[in-house]
Amino acid sequence: MTFTDAAPNTAPDVKSRARTLWWLLAVQAGCTLFFLFDVSADLFGWGDQGIGFDDDLVEIVVVAGLVIGVVLVAIELRSLLKRHERTEAQLKVASGAFFELLDQNFADWALTPSERDVALLAIKGLSLAEIADIRNTKQGTIKAQCNAIYQKAGVTGRPQLLSLFIEELMADGLSMAPAG
Repeated sequence: MTFTDAAPNTAPDVKSRARTLWWLLAVQAGCTLFFLFDVSADLFGWGDQGIGFDDDLVEIVVVAGLVIGVVLVAIELRSLLKRHERTEAQLKVASGAFFELLDQNFADWALTPSERDVALLAIKGLSLAEIADIRNTKQGTIKAQCNAIYQKAGVTGRPQLLSLFIEELMADGLSMAPAG
């Protein structure tokens, strides 16, 4: 297991949801164009009906509402997608910083490859039984490895181990974050 294997997964359906929103926006725009054509036909006498001012006024107001709605939805959707891209970039930076910090501390503590794997799984929140199952070993072995990790890190347990990384990341302020 490598550190990059443990990188957090982003929501895979974001692009699918954005596609759906764009599709819905296209449908709304198509309806608006159809309705705009209908109003134009009524106003300029292109259709079979004469001009009915009350009906046409209502249609004009509805078309104006649809046009404004399409524009506002497009602006908001574009804004949300840009914000999502910035958030994804920041998450990658934070994830990369976290895994660099893990790697550096694991090296400083001189953890063995097995201890590195166990430490990573423990930091991810897996129980001793889950770690033992994944590593195909006994819980006693995992418990002993965890104790060795805690001793090398100078902590008494998993919460303190995790807090070491969180405190260090917060102290750095993730200064590597890209400007958004």
